Amino acid sequence: MRMLTPTPSPIGRPSYSQTMPCAAPSAGGARRLVRTALGVWGLDALTDEGELIVSELVGNAVRHTRCRLIQVRVTRLEAGAVRIAVTDTSHAPPVRCQAGAEDVRGRGLAVVAAVACRWGADPLPWGKRMWAECALEPPP
Repeated sequence: MRMLTPTPSPIGRPSYSQTMPCAAPSAGGARRLVRTALGVWGLDALTDEGELIVSELVGNAVRHTRCRLIQVRVTRLEAGAVRIAVTDTSHAPPVRCQAGAEDVRGRGLAVVAAVACRWGADPLPWGKRMWAECALEPPP
């Protein structure tokens, strides 16, 4: 599987993005991108949360869309906060499920909501962007 090289944003807020196949193995590449960006910014304390968030967002794109490619972006919002986003070409809105005790699926967005300070989805002309924010200190 070929993944494109992470690209730093030349303008705006500091960010790194990478386009990758919409396939389960891309979760590993997405975690590496998050880990690397957080390390560059000195935000290693957010690595566990960031890797969990991106794994769930990539997993949801893989399971619930028929996209060929996804884009993963990590953006530094301020000194101690980041936004992790996964963009796909599906217009289907995300649905937060109520998983039962015996269910093996259906917890992805619940996990994201539990770990993130904020999360959401932005409709785009070509699909949607799922995002979640985490911070060293939660916003007031």
